Amino acid sequence: MARFSFQILAEEGRARTGRILTPHGSIETPAYIPVATRGAVKSLSPLDLAGLSIQALITNAYHLHLHPGIDLIHHMGGLHRFMGWEKPLLIDSGGFQVLSLGLAKEKGGGKVSALSSEKGERKRVYGAKPGKSLIRVSEDGVEFISYRDGSRHCFTPEQVVQSGQDLGADIIMVLDECTSPFHNFEETQAAMERTHRWAERSLAKFPNPSSQGQALFGIVQGGAFQELRETSARFLAKHPFNGFAIGGFLGSSKREMIQVLNWTIPHLPRAKPRHFLGIGMVEDIFEMVAQGIDFFDCVAPTRLAATGTFLVKNKPHFRLRILNEAFKNDPRPIAEDCPCPTCRGHSRAFLRHLFLTKEPLAVHLAAVHNLYFMESLMAEIRRTVAQGKFESFKNNWLAEEK
Repeated sequence: MARFSFQILAEEGRARTGRILTPHGSIETPAYIPVATRGAVKSLSPLDLAGLSIQALITNAYHLHLHPGIDLIHHMGGLHRFMGWEKPLLIDSGGFQVLSLGLAKEKGGGKVSALSSEKGERKRVYGAKPGKSLIRVSEDGVEFISYRDGSRHCFTPEQVVQSGQDLGADIIMVLDECTSPFHNFEETQAAMERTHRWAERSLAKFPNPSSQGQALFGIVQGGAFQELRETSARFLAKHPFNGFAIGGFLGSSKREMIQVLNWTIPHLPRAKPRHFLGIGMVEDIFEMVAQGIDFFDCVAPTRLAATGTFLVKNKPHFRLRILNEAFKNDPRPIAEDCPCPTCRGHSRAFLRHLFLTKEPLAVHLAAVHNLYFMESLMAEIRRTVAQGKFESFKNNWLAEEK
């Protein structure tokens, strides 16, 4: 069984391209990781994903714990066999679910309160509607009530690591306490310090992850506070994690998100991979890569597909909304130069018809295109970083977006 490893192949400033080796294959970085929250990517089969050259998927321990259950998946031979997926798998601990069911449930906020353009448009809020908190965080871990049937459950740092091992995940994220825009400095600091103690307990449970081929990632917290982000990155860097993820509240604008990366990246080991949790709109990717992020996950490509929104170059915000009346009689594909199955076989008029008539095929074809778009973009980013041309490539794309 291959052990986890990471090799940097080329660098341009902080941007770099590399290769992660796992027991289930390699990941060429920078990479986009589609989200398979409950073991599946919306509307796409593992065969579809392999055909789109998707390198890895990320799942969620919280959701798999609630259904069908970690023990059942383990009994079925592990998550790879259960899903029918042969390539690398990451598993998130569910720390964001702790946020969305906790303080954010009470006050109506989330991980990214208003990640927007510099002019303030395109604000989007992730989290839950206000209501009664369904969780209780203590030093031991997290107690929560299932949104499915009202049953009570508990996650500890040790249980999360054990779940990742039982599932056979290639990369396991530690349990963390994610904060929201409503946490002040003192509250954010307390959550960060608890995350650090949980991280040490995770390592005690899994002291040498790579000996089994699997990898354990620490998660940098600290909200939008420079002192806390730097403290968290320095603390985790002293510990033998195989890599590091950056999570939690990232500020109220793109500028603040970039600041968080600026505060964090210099304090993480250069030789270990960095994952950005839950962020990955097209306009964000270039800044993440420029700051030294190696891979990231985001539900946006498939979530947009469900609304009839296609990812394209040369359009405002990189989006084409197929329900627009202008496409009613349009014989062109979504993108003239795109060789994906959707663009090779279908017109804008037909795709609009599918969405208007609510045919299930509509979302499938949109998801195929959007994931092909993302993987093609990442391949081009890897190529330009290797050639030392990433900065000009980035500037050209962002200039066209404006």
